Amino acid sequence: MAEAPEPLRIDKWLWAARLAKTRPVAAELVKGGHVELNGRRVPPGKKVAVGDRVEVVAGELKRTVVVRGLAERRGPASVAATLYEETPESVEERERVAAERRAAGEREAARTGPRPTKRDRRRLDATRGRRG
Repeated sequence: MAEAPEPLRIDKWLWAARLAKTRPVAAELVKGGHVELNGRRVPPGKKVAVGDRVEVVAGELKRTVVVRGLAERRGPASVAATLYEETPESVEERERVAAERRAAGEREAARTGPRPTKRDRRRLDATRGRRG
């Protein structure tokens, strides 16, 4: 029978699971109160175990995941994806926010028109009296 893996620091797990870009960023997320473990704010040294529920808020994105595995080291993204399972509510919210961002970008592009070409920029500079 396999032994349960040893609990791991939450900041280290966030980094290994690729929910934070670097370990110091993971520690700052935890210190700043942007991470909850089983519904509670915790210090960076708090141990995380398989089955724990972790909520991470980064910017306007909130992800809720259930820990499925532990890793001491950061590996490939394919391995990191096996360390957690995102809740259906979290996936739905993430997709909704992404759709809103796309729609906002499309609205902005429709309002301002296409991006100016090099020729367009030269004409604008000429009308503004700028020389390049």
